[in-house]
Amino acid sequence: MTINAYGALAGDRALELLSITRRAPSAHDVQIDIAYCGVCHSDLHQVRSEWAGTLYPCVPGHEIVGRVSAVGAHVTDFQLGDLVGVGCIVDSCQHCEECDEGLENYCDNMVGTYNGPTQDAPGHTLGGYSQKIVVHERYVLRITHPEAQLAAVAPLLCAGITTYSPLRHWHVGPGKKVGVVGIGGLGHMGIKLAHAMGAYVVAFTTSESKREAAKALGADDVVVSRHAEEMDTHAKSLDFILNTVAAPHDLDIFFALLKRDGTMALVGAPATPHPSPQVFNLIMKRRSLAGSMIGGIPETQEMLDFCAEHGIVADIEMIRADEINVAYERMLKGDVKYRFVIDNASLMA
Repeated sequence: MTINAYGALAGDRALELLSITRRAPSAHDVQIDIAYCGVCHSDLHQVRSEWAGTLYPCVPGHEIVGRVSAVGAHVTDFQLGDLVGVGCIVDSCQHCEECDEGLENYCDNMVGTYNGPTQDAPGHTLGGYSQKIVVHERYVLRITHPEAQLAAVAPLLCAGITTYSPLRHWHVGPGKKVGVVGIGGLGHMGIKLAHAMGAYVVAFTTSESKREAAKALGADDVVVSRHAEEMDTHAKSLDFILNTVAAPHDLDIFFALLKRDGTMALVGAPATPHPSPQVFNLIMKRRSLAGSMIGGIPETQEMLDFCAEHGIVADIEMIRADEINVAYERMLKGDVKYRFVIDNASLMA
């Protein structure tokens, strides 16, 4: 079928209205009419070739929510009209150790929702800035939030799982003191989730103006990281730090805040590397620097269910598809609280 989408034909060109094709659903496929698609910072990096390997035409979007409009003959878990989502993964090898453990995000053959290999035209996957998508049932997620919250659920499919997974992996919960660095698209979700998990949450920002906003999100304390005296009040006190900043910055000032055996996990993906941390900041207190990338399908479903139970959604600003280029420029300036979401009904025009 031919549908409308917004994408780019080259890295130095603005996104524009395109016509793309989607395959007819096969036996195990689910066809989804996309209602909303979140806008991730990685969309901008990929579509502008700031990350290597972009394939054109590039249709971004991996925070997809909508309704099932068709199912293949062998699909049993979904039916017409179901509210569903698709995140960053639409395929994997399905038989490696990672896939067997529900960690498809670490499969060497994971296929991203856009810019990944596929037999469908044009030879690579095209994402959620589009009217419809067809996905194997294994990679479709059930949404139990109220339908009125559907647009604000969309960013959970990337920003939500990107922050949920490391918080769960490093056992964040009651009795733990957790730092969240950066109060943006990822950081605001990290604060909400860590708070809901029962941790004492300290938010770190470079902006004085974000103090009250961070407290409203659930932070117990807010520190402006430019102020050394504020940083010192938390020296050697944090069990875990979730660092969401997607720009190179000094990691050492945050290592000094970790307890012995504390871990800082990086989930922001800067275009250029961070300055290397001082080794003594690690070895003197057996501290760890780690990374984490989204989550597997079972954990993403767990995250969605957790968020529905606790009434957690993203803070969003809705845009039309034809406003995406302006939204990208605003996103670069940090001019969004905290996540843009495309109303895909605007693609009907």
